[in-house]
Amino acid sequence: MSTAQALTLDQVVDPDRYPLPDLDSARGRAVISRARRELNTLGCTVLPDFIRPSLRETLEREGTALAPEAHVDVETVNVYNIAVDSTLPGDHPGRRTFQRGNAFVPRDRIPAGALIGRLYSDPAFQGFIARCFGLPQLHELADPLSGLVLNVVAPGMEHPWHFDTNEFTVSMLTRQAEDGGVFEYCPHIRSAHDENFDDVRDVLDGRGERLIRRLPLRPGDLQLFKGRYALHRVSPVRGGTARHSAIFAYSERPGVIGSVARTRQLFGRVLPAHTAAEGRAVRGDRLLD
Repeated sequence: MSTAQALTLDQVVDPDRYPLPDLDSARGRAVISRARRELNTLGCTVLPDFIRPSLRETLEREGTALAPEAHVDVETVNVYNIAVDSTLPGDHPGRRTFQRGNAFVPRDRIPAGALIGRLYSDPAFQGFIARCFGLPQLHELADPLSGLVLNVVAPGMEHPWHFDTNEFTVSMLTRQAEDGGVFEYCPHIRSAHDENFDDVRDVLDGRGERLIRRLPLRPGDLQLFKGRYALHRVSPVRGGTARHSAIFAYSERPGVIGSVARTRQLFGRVLPAHTAAEGRAVRGDRLLD
């Protein structure tokens, strides 16, 4: 049994600061109210020191041990994670390509007793996240690889500008880069009904500084983010230390499993569950990615 597995939730998360077992307390309502307000106005909220500061070294140590399990594949991509199509107009932002050099440790390589595994499956944590996003309930992804992952961005690499497929993202920095590796995003740059290609193009061409926000993050900070409508990236990592972050993937409906193509792209392999679920995905909008 790992040290993290032996810890109770209130030993991992300070209940005086983040009262996960009592969300209807005055403090709980205040934390949720702030998160909802920032998500509505900024598309993002950060809960600092969500993991107790005394556990930062454990968080970093566990991630460092897991990082060699990451599937690494440098790819040429665009912001929509679709094939670069020569039939797109010449000035279409989908014609701009980037080198994506990040890597992912899949869920089946992350021990349930690791700190991030302990949080991901905890009902009180899931209930808290749902309340922050204003949702009645959240479900763990049924996907055996992408439900919980550790993202690794090595020195010299970046996670370039992109949109998420999911409407919301939950993540936690577990190790900072020595230099660079800054989370940058453009809140509400598009909507379910408007791709807003002009502003996206401005950001990609270096003319969109007015649209970009930058977040200072520390290990143990919990980030809630609406990445479906916000263009975002992790800037190039410099120095000798890789950037690590945990991504907690949930869905509003049960049984969600990633596509075969996307799963193979991220993890270099697929499992029978992905093949069996192929073709059953339901999209909530008609955006490109």
